[in-house]
Amino acid sequence: MSAAIDSNVTEVDAMLTHPLPSFATRLMPLLAALAVPLCASAQPTEYEVGASLVCDTQTQAERFVALFSGDAQAAIDAVNTEEHDPTACALINAAYLRGSQVGTARHGDNAFEIVRILVVGIDTPAGIQAVQPSAYFSLFGVKEYAV
Repeated sequence: MSAAIDSNVTEVDAMLTHPLPSFATRLMPLLAALAVPLCASAQPTEYEVGASLVCDTQTQAERFVALFSGDAQAAIDAVNTEEHDPTACALINAAYLRGSQVGTARHGDNAFEIVRILVVGIDTPAGIQAVQPSAYFSLFGVKEYAV
């Protein structure tokens, strides 16, 4: 019996003198199992590509909606003239990521979500060309139903 106690004491002494390797060895499989759901829940980034109105500010996007009466370029020109900035708003073919909705704007029967977007590329005849990411405000149509 003394031999059994001595071997247990030796094992405990070994664990006490080198607790980290033994503890780490036992903990690693648990950590790996816990990390899998975290990695698996990551969603791939989805880019959208298409013609988009981009404005430097939310106010400019709201003003575009107020001026829009079917002719997007005329509304863009009016906003840019008011802002004394020929590039305040523009219609571009871009690759972008949608951000958060920051507001809603209405004019007549039209309603639009005002959304932050991050432009990451420009659609050219040669394909999408990467650009320095830039944040803008854009509009996305909303279908509203009478209740």
